[in-house]
Amino acid sequence: MDQFYRGTGRRKSAVARVRLLPGQGKVTINDTPFEEYFVYEDLRQDALSPLTLTGNLNGFDVVATVKGGGYAGQAGALRLGIARALLEFNPDLRKTLKSSGFLTRDSRKKERYKYGFKKARKSPQFSKR
Repeated sequence: MDQFYRGTGRRKSAVARVRLLPGQGKVTINDTPFEEYFVYEDLRQDALSPLTLTGNLNGFDVVATVKGGGYAGQAGALRLGIARALLEFNPDLRKTLKSSGFLTRDSRKKERYKYGFKKARKSPQFSKR
């Protein structure tokens, strides 16, 4: 098998397992073409931004498996996975990727529901009388 570079990315409840293979820039997610999987252009740009920043957009084929979350969380998970795989390919890219914030895991998650409340923070309406 060809040499490939692996990276795992997480965001909210989405998990992306990414493999970078030397190629022409073809992106496949869950055996689906990239343009069909991510319908919105801004999510596509966000997911591929580490490759664009480092100038490797046409140097690698991306094969990814994404599970959980919504499409925005999955795009963020894919971005982190690609950035980590690029680091495995060339550790000298660390400074560039780190300064752009691509190596930082976004730890924000949905806040848990609390009893007595309608949602995580929304309380029932208060009545004095």
